[in-house]
Amino acid sequence: MTASSHSQLNASFSYSTHFTLDRAYYAECFDASVTQPAPRAEYTKALGFLLIGLALLLTGVNAYASWFIIALGVLEGLSIKFKRPWYLTRQMMSKAAGNEASLTLNEQGISIESLYVKQQLSWDSIDDIQETSAGFLLLTGGQKHYLSKRFLDEACCQFMRGKGAKQG
Repeated sequence: MTASSHSQLNASFSYSTHFTLDRAYYAECFDASVTQPAPRAEYTKALGFLLIGLALLLTGVNAYASWFIIALGVLEGLSIKFKRPWYLTRQMMSKAAGNEASLTLNEQGISIESLYVKQQLSWDSIDDIQETSAGFLLLTGGQKHYLSKRFLDEACCQFMRGKGAKQG
């Protein structure tokens, strides 16, 4: 990982670094950005599908539709139970996995580029910046973006904190 940053008295800031989109990075992104509701609330839809499917099965309306709805309930339950492994598997199967990405932070915003992904966030488009123990959550129009501190030096973290204070 190479990084370069410079800060001048005229408040001009620029920081660039490179990192690999690996399993550890994706796991950190998931852990920091996915909110986990109460387990009971998560399984409500799965339980609802199961109960409706069983009720239809017992009434003899349509056995195929009943089993389909029961299968949806089971699938929904499994998707909740294995949310993190499923997310990591999907990310590691993507074209971007294993590629090097370049990160640039400056006065205009944040830019992340790899062979398959090009994402730019201007500071004006970021609604809120929340610092976590391992990085920064950037909230933009209902979406969450994550920036790991593993790739940032202290000057860059201070710059992000300053931008977060201006957002709030």
